[in-house]
Amino acid sequence: MKKILIAAMVLLMTFGAVNAQNNFRGIVKYKLSSTGKVDVTLKPEQTSVEMKVYDNRLMIGTTVQNGLKTIAATDLSQIIAYLAANDIELDSYSGDGKILVRDEANIDTLKGIETKDEEPGHYYYEYVEETQQMLGYTAKKLIVHSFDEEGNDNPAVCWYTNEIGPAYCLLIGNVKGVPLVYVQNGEGGRQITYTATEIVKGKVSETEFLPPAGYQDMSDEALEELGKEINDAFELLRD
Repeated sequence: MKKILIAAMVLLMTFGAVNAQNNFRGIVKYKLSSTGKVDVTLKPEQTSVEMKVYDNRLMIGTTVQNGLKTIAATDLSQIIAYLAANDIELDSYSGDGKILVRDEANIDTLKGIETKDEEPGHYYYEYVEETQQMLGYTAKKLIVHSFDEEGNDNPAVCWYTNEIGPAYCLLIGNVKGVPLVYVQNGEGGRQITYTATEIVKGKVSETEFLPPAGYQDMSDEALEELGKEINDAFELLRD
């Protein structure tokens, strides 16, 4: 049911709870590191990330969370132009490559994440009544229980705060607040840890969280299909 992925995941929430939170506006800066039994090679530009917070909205890169909804902006215009210059026409797409993918979490699907699930390859969350101070905020403890294909538990201790940001984070770790330490378990003993190093107040504006102009909506499935077609086109060019 729930597969372990090194990727942003969605979590249990209600619409009212998502929107009833804090009036913090600023940036949370993270350091990313490989902490698993098997090393994950991170390029220098992959070792840090910033999450912008504007009241109950979050943004990493070009992906924005607002309540249960996310909007991800993808710019493939240079790739589309390159293929056109090489007389490659795509069957499934005729736009300029500026794409918006909108998503909305399904509450019924998300509620199971805190349900104990010890099946091989699955995971579940255990929220613990334990706190500590981190970066000037009260951090709460979360244990992520993840099970490998042999059924062995690989628990990871994480910390989050609900003193800033929305009630639930869809962009990092699927946590009931803003993650301060979050461990993403992957296959084969791979693991990436997000560690908040600084929380900066200010330096964000509401306009940054608006969808960019000139982008067209596309479903996640259609974008995946477009990606496959682009890969096939580059294979053709290499031949």
